Amino acid sequence: MKEIVLAGGCFWGVEEYISRIEGVKETKVGYANGIKENPTYEEVCTGTTGHAEACYVRYDEKVLSLNNLLEKFFGIIEPTVENRQGPDIGHQYRTGIYYIDKSDLDEIQSYRDKEQEKYDKPIVTEIKDLKCFYDAEEYHQKYLKKNPGGYCHINLNA
Repeated sequence: MKEIVLAGGCFWGVEEYISRIEGVKETKVGYANGIKENPTYEEVCTGTTGHAEACYVRYDEKVLSLNNLLEKFFGIIEPTVENRQGPDIGHQYRTGIYYIDKSDLDEIQSYRDKEQEKYDKPIVTEIKDLKCFYDAEEYHQKYLKKNPGGYCHINLNA
């Protein structure tokens, strides 16, 4: 199994979308690559923790390649917009790809470079090693499964 953390704005929609992809075995939402240990949602919302709302993904690379996962991820984000996705604005809503396995870096950068050809503006999606990931509160986990009519900036039917 492979692991990666993806940030694409509000983590509820990212998790729900990613969880539906064949080959994805586990998802959970949390806070990635900030400076505050064990932040709360309220603290992350202040924009002072440095964390991105993010989705941890564990997937079977025999069923789902990293390239295909990135293709699906880029299909739901606006990679040229900084610190905003949909109506959500703030540093915590930035887009990012946080790798756990350093051997994934070349493939991630290569995919980003290919994706850049589709845009006039530069892609601002962060590509960094995962420094830290703190699970979000339980009420955020699988939020859209628990609350099917809940807010989501992603078209989950696409």
